[in-house]
Amino acid sequence: MVDDLMREFAVGAAILGNLSAVYLYIYAGLQIPVGLFIDRFGQRYFIAGACAVTGIGAIVFALGETLSTAYLGRFLIGAGAAFSFVSALNMAARWFPARFALLGGWAQMLGSAGGFTGQAPLGLAIATFGWRSTNIALGIGGLLLAVLLLVSVRDPAGGRKSEGFSTWRALRVVGSNKQTWLASISAGGLTGTLLAFGGLWGVPFLMAARGLDKTDAAGLISIGFVGWAIAAPLMGWISDRIGRRRPLILLGTGAATLSTGALVLWPAMPEAILVPTLFAQGGFSASMILCFALAKESNAPELNGASLGLINTFAVGGGAVLQPLVGIVLDSLWDGAMLDGAPVYALADYRIGLAVLPFCCAISLVTTLFIKEPKVQRLP
Repeated sequence: MVDDLMREFAVGAAILGNLSAVYLYIYAGLQIPVGLFIDRFGQRYFIAGACAVTGIGAIVFALGETLSTAYLGRFLIGAGAAFSFVSALNMAARWFPARFALLGGWAQMLGSAGGFTGQAPLGLAIATFGWRSTNIALGIGGLLLAVLLLVSVRDPAGGRKSEGFSTWRALRVVGSNKQTWLASISAGGLTGTLLAFGGLWGVPFLMAARGLDKTDAAGLISIGFVGWAIAAPLMGWISDRIGRRRPLILLGTGAATLSTGALVLWPAMPEAILVPTLFAQGGFSASMILCFALAKESNAPELNGASLGLINTFAVGGGAVLQPLVGIVLDSLWDGAMLDGAPVYALADYRIGLAVLPFCCAISLVTTLFIKEPKVQRLP
């Protein structure tokens, strides 16, 4: 929707980056409260209500005639979606602790399906029906999903909750654990890079670099989400089988650094190389799910929600910082060129703006070197 939104609201890359990232701001800001609430009260009603808020937000966004209304819609979408991933991981931790990394990988795979759908399929729907009608349909789907969640989700009977921990004590205990912070930084670099490249700027970057139309560029970017979707449960399964997290995180952060750097420095590479590179970037970035497992296993079981909320704050917060940061750099380099009412940025501008992404992956790699391997219950 990049071109459509810049044209509709007459804004440049920096403001569009903020409009996209306001979802991430509220999502990241709510992760710790969400984790604490789930630890304390369970999750059935929280997540059903949150899904309804997400659907309402999509409809508000679609009907907005002003930029402020569009911001409100994105805010509501982020506030509702903030409950999704931590709730899924918390349920996996309570029902199936020995298979946490595997089930976390499956949850991440389904999240990646949303990222894949948000590229070429969504681009086709927008081209056919327009961005407003498409988002209204998504909002109605969210409301229907909320009803399904309400009648299907259950908290484990006698499930462990944090009655022995006050809200602030739970946060203080989790926050005093150095392993939680190291895992959070590592996950933030990997996820933030994918959200900035695959979630916003990758499509216009490939359009500028390779002369593609929007649908073809979105189709290529979708390959990264396919890699993420396949690798997340696979890495979780391997990690649970061998009972180790750190080696796979090191492999993932190192390979993500190399593949992201190659995409930024050599965007005109032959398609036979581009496709596996995009797949590798998404696939190896999926090792971030093991950072969640590491954070959970480095804290008491009754603090699952608090530890998972903290690390997801960094994971999503990375995208909240990097999406508008790239836009700010693009606007600072823009030469004033316009096409059909939307700003046009040169390939050199994109390469400079996106250069921060492999650097962030490298920070994740260095951080992982200081992580200690937790004790993991190996699958039989």
